[in-house]
Amino acid sequence: MEVMQVLHMNGGMGKTSYAKNSFLPRKVISMTKPIMEAAITALFSTVAATLPTSLAIADMGCSTGPNALFAVSEIINIVIDLCKVMKHELPEFQVFLNDLPRNDFNTLFSSFLPRFQGKLSEQLKSKYGVSATFPCFVNGVPGSFYGRLFARESLHLIHSSYSLMWLSQVPRGLEGNKGNIYMARSSPPKVLRAYYKQFQRDFSTFLKCRGQELLVRGRMVLILLGRRSDDPSSKECCYIWELLAIALNQMVSEGLVEEQKLDSFNIPQYTPSPKEVQGEVQKQGSFSIDCLEASEVNWSILATDSDSDIVLKDGGYNLARCMRAMAEPLLIDHFGKEIIDEVFKRYEALLADRMSKEKNAFVNVVISLKKIT
Repeated sequence: MEVMQVLHMNGGMGKTSYAKNSFLPRKVISMTKPIMEAAITALFSTVAATLPTSLAIADMGCSTGPNALFAVSEIINIVIDLCKVMKHELPEFQVFLNDLPRNDFNTLFSSFLPRFQGKLSEQLKSKYGVSATFPCFVNGVPGSFYGRLFARESLHLIHSSYSLMWLSQVPRGLEGNKGNIYMARSSPPKVLRAYYKQFQRDFSTFLKCRGQELLVRGRMVLILLGRRSDDPSSKECCYIWELLAIALNQMVSEGLVEEQKLDSFNIPQYTPSPKEVQGEVQKQGSFSIDCLEASEVNWSILATDSDSDIVLKDGGYNLARCMRAMAEPLLIDHFGKEIIDEVFKRYEALLADRMSKEKNAFVNVVISLKKIT
């Protein structure tokens, strides 16, 4: 699997699109707003005497849909409020939206950018009492963030949400992970080590590249799907994929999916602990840590109707659709399109059953960093 060519969220505006099924990341961005506010306030305090006339912001792994511009909107509103309090002239904003080349940038720019610009202009008018074109210039930057994307020391602030747990490639050495599609309790120890080593390589590369692109004392706020436990195969981070593996194994037993196909499929993702994230930051050396914390969002938050055009069927319906918006392109590339509706029908039933019997949560690892070298 060539991850760079395959990994992307479902595009468009259909019922299985990421644009219609990205309530969870939006909730997490809202939850972590105080950390972003603290990072921007700290950034302004270091450059207050020479506040730039243009502020460069990058959203890494922006995907498509409202969340990409929701995060940017939150950042800009924080800056607007700070400038008003500090009696500084509002800077121009240079916004860079980055994701892999297969991301649906067309829908992002045609459907969501005009709304974003209009809403910010209204907010500027309400806060400053002026009517003017909002000084915000938005650019798409296709490419992997596991490499350089911007000129040296050209960015003030970087944000990334629910992206950095995705790896640059499926780790090597996963032979023997039979019946699993990710790390699981039945996975051999070498599989867990292979996933961790790939995360170390990728996250270190990410930090190195961003360290070159950020100005000294620039800030970076990262939100990763992660875990609290020291065990990388713990239920809190792997259960959501184990249930999808159960659905696929059911189809193998019924002859609907080839066993070899299942055994050769592995999700290119690693959900780190705060300790692992901290260790890589300290080892790489470009950043100091301002804040590092873990929080939880219960699966049941997706058992409520988050969009008026969604007909709620049961507790697993929205969660299955959220996971489908993320995982469908990977599954189609490996298994073909024919099995998709059936596998997610079974997956939905499994999720609904578990959600009716037990409480499970997504763990979010949030880290705020300052560029020091």
